[in-house]
Formats: sequence, C-alpha cells, structure tokens
Amino acid sequence: MRSKRVLATSLVAVFALVATACGSDDKKSSGDTSGGDKPGITLARNAWTASAINVEIAKQLIESELGNEVTIKDIDENLQFAGMESGDIDAALEIWPSGITEDEQAFIDDGKVIELGELGAVGQIGWYVPDYVLEDHPDLATWEGLKDPETAKLFATAETGDKGRFLATDPSYSQYDEAIVKALDLPFEVKYSGSEAATVAELDAKVAAKEPVIMYWWTPTAAYAKYNLKAVELPEYTEECYADPDTVDCAYPEDVLIKAASAKLGTKDPKVLAFLENFQMTNDDQLGMLPTVEIDKEPAEDVAAQWITDNKSVWQAWF
Repeated sequence: MRSKRVLATSLVAVFALVATACGSDDKKSSGDTSGGDKPGITLARNAWTASAINVEIAKQLIESELGNEVTIKDIDENLQFAGMESGDIDAALEIWPSGITEDEQAFIDDGKVIELGELGAVGQIGWYVPDYVLEDHPDLATWEGLKDPETAKLFATAETGDKGRFLATDPSYSQYDEAIVKALDLPFEVKYSGSEAATVAELDAKVAAKEPVIMYWWTPTAAYAKYNLKAVELPEYTEECYADPDTVDCAYPEDVLIKAASAKLGTKDPKVLAFLENFQMTNDDQLGMLPTVEIDKEPAEDVAAQWITDNKSVWQAWF
C-alpha cells in the first residue's frame, strides 16, 4: 500500500540515508549491474505486497524480452526519489501521490525524476473497521461516533488506558492519523504496528476473537475483502485540508497511482524506459494476485510468473 506515506523529510537526511537505508537487494535477481552487453536495471521495491508483485512482473519481462539483468532493491518509499535522482535506482512502479512530500516533488520539478504516467490502479487510504464493529455500533460508520469517550474505550488497550487505540502500520508510510485525531479532538492514541504484516496479524487475531479494532488501511488489498473491512467516514477531503500536514482534519484523497524513473534512464536504456511507460497494473490485476501472496503465502515471483503466462496478450502490447 500501501502511500502513502511519511511527512516531509529533509533533503539532507534523505541524501545521508539513501546509501545505507536502501534495504537489501534481491540476490536472486541481482548481479553485476553492467548486465553484459546491456545495462543492468534497478527497480525499487517498497514495503507492501502490491509493490512486490508489480516489480516482479516488470523484472521478469525486462529480463526475458529485453535482455537486461534486473536488480530489485528494497527501499523506504521516502528515500527512493533520492535514489532515482542519483541513478542508483532506475524506477519506482507504485507511487501514491498523496504521500509525495515537497522535498520529493522538487526532484520531479527540477527534472531529475520523471513521471512515467499512471500505473492503472486507484488506491484509497482510510480508516477501517471489520464489519461486525458497525453491526454492533452503527454510529461508528462516521467519525462523529468516535468522539464519545465511552465508545472509544471499546478500542482501548493496556497501552492506551482510557483512550481508544488507533492502529497505524509501518511508520515509514505517509500517515496523517495523528494529525486527524488531534484536529478532530478524538479520544484516541495512534500506535504503530511496525509493518504491514504485523498489522494483518493483529487484524487476524481481532477478527477471530470478534474484538473491535480501528486501523489505517487501504485498497486494493486482499485483507480488505478477507476481513470484510468497512470505511469509517471522515470529513470530506479538500486540498486545503492538506496544506499543513500537522493540521490535517479530513479524509485521505483518492490516489491514482503513478510510476516514476530516473531522468538518466532514457539515456541508459530507452527501450526499458518505453516499456515502463507502458507497464500497467489495474485494481483487478492486483486483486487477482494479492490473495495468493498475502493469504496463500505464495512467493510474489511465482505469482508474477503465472500472471505473465496467463496474460501474454496484455503484456506484449507494452513492448
């Protein structure tokens, strides 16, 4: 998702961290980035499942159809813009526009990072509860129902005391929930699970026990359907609402997901650039694969390979 994602990071911090915080390379796909006769290509993989699937499909097709060796690099989404600016990363295939900070936008504005168009999927970040929560407490369908301190106690934990717990996820994601809770004066504390997987594990336990939970989540994801999640209506989104990230008091915007690449990629390999411009993953594509990875625990690379086998007429048009 999985955005997204963190509030403004200073350029100094980004450049200082990008060399060390890029995460691990996928050793199965990595190698000498000279790639023999063709340059090696490095794709960013972010910490949510759809990103992993997108990148695996692109990797396998670039290697099989264009002959470039592809390295997949795990990287915080807030550091990938600096990686693309330097050319250490060639492209990122699932960017949530609502999570682009001013510092990141500056890379695009000065031409060092180029937009590659829409991915094809549309995401929606929001506040979600399992359906049984609304069945028992229909007033919680909107944020006004969360203002009652007694109602908030339904979501309380030992860590939050009398306040309700709002379950956030990976702290690297762009999440405005602390600002929203404060601005709307809700009796909740935001607590971070640490990762998408940890959030899903917590959700799984809560649903099994039919216990209330309210959380940051997004679509498209397999968990949205599996756990019958329902959105809690927040005040309507406006651009003005997000003018100051510290005072956000409205819903997250709908995100038409985009792709981006290093401005150096066009010179490095124009055929790869053209392929990535044409690369598309729709909501239906992602929802057809996400459950197999997230629920059935199949490796993303195997699921991607099956999609390629089943959709030859789709991806051939990308070349």
